Amino acid sequence: MQALDLDFVRGQFPAFDAPEADGWAFFENAGGSYPCRPVVERLTEIYSGPKSQPYWSYPASARLGEMMDESRTRLAAAMGVAEEEVHFGPSTTQNAYVLAQAFRQTLSPGDEIIVTDQDHEANTGAWRRLAAEGFEIRVWPIDRDTGRLDPATLEDLLTERTRLVTLPHASNIVAAINPVAEIAHRVHAAGAVCCVDGVSYAPHGLPDVAAMGADIYLFSSYKTYGPHQGVMVIRRALAEQLANQGHYFNASNLTAKFTPAGPDHAQIAALAGMCDYWDDLSARHGGVPAAKLMRDAEIAVMQPLLSYLNGRNDIRLIGPARAEERAPTFAIDHARPGEDLAAALAEHGIMAGGGDFYSRRTVEALGIDPAKGVLRVSALHYTSPEEISRLITALDQVL
Repeated sequence: MQALDLDFVRGQFPAFDAPEADGWAFFENAGGSYPCRPVVERLTEIYSGPKSQPYWSYPASARLGEMMDESRTRLAAAMGVAEEEVHFGPSTTQNAYVLAQAFRQTLSPGDEIIVTDQDHEANTGAWRRLAAEGFEIRVWPIDRDTGRLDPATLEDLLTERTRLVTLPHASNIVAAINPVAEIAHRVHAAGAVCCVDGVSYAPHGLPDVAAMGADIYLFSSYKTYGPHQGVMVIRRALAEQLANQGHYFNASNLTAKFTPAGPDHAQIAALAGMCDYWDDLSARHGGVPAAKLMRDAEIAVMQPLLSYLNGRNDIRLIGPARAEERAPTFAIDHARPGEDLAAALAEHGIMAGGGDFYSRRTVEALGIDPAKGVLRVSALHYTSPEEISRLITALDQVL
């Protein structure tokens, strides 16, 4: 494992130099990461220049169109998919809703959709609403004690009428990394489509979507060091089958087919800045892939926090006890409400949050009162060992 040059990394994030960050340690990364410098620079170029409608022949318009195309090209390459399989929208929640409408108009009443109670509401609510349209919604439940999804129990739910299985790559509460490749294999063997919500996993390294076998993969770029956009991969064969959700004259244009509203030109153009950062990070470390650098650094930095939390008998740490099996997101069940604990941590210079984090069904399935919620602290590869030590000291006083 190559040591991460943390000074170089943190130098790529302007937020660390902001006056508002002075004296604070940021542990609400699961809610949204800091944007990296190349993204900020691209947005600045667009908004401080002659911003206009893209793709016309005059220079300012042509430049913006080129930047938007670059984002699609480079993100497709990063995830191992074709350019026409990458779609942009205002958020993952909105993308999932549009996608659900496309399935509603394509499938037949009585067809089955399997959802989990480990999901953020964005990737379960839109599908559950289809029950009102005559579709059967089946729930793949988590284990009440561990919060995990067992792939073996999925077999009991799959039938000849199953058309779609949707699940998280990692939950924003449980944090366990689900074995997507294994699950996708089971789903495809049943003749169904596999939709994966990657919002809570993608910040730790974009996956090879083609290799994992997901038919649909969604994530939010404001959690992967970018602007506030939703990115969605739909494999071409599936996209061609689904009902058009864009303007009628865009039905044959795959990159516009699932965009009912106009795209946010500037934010889409800035997405390539994330790829700039990942490339720079890899180059700084002798060509080691950015995803590996990020993941190795996270595993190392979260181990002391895991050891501390696992050693307390007055809390319940949701999710795996081993760093290798989870994202660095830690939901803590305590006698005190999560929001109260977060407010107490703020007095010690720790930025964190409390509540159900739009995963109320998960919190309820774990036997936790949503009104009380959990305390959530979350790290990324740019989190320093010193910040982890500060967090542990603060938790020791607050809990």
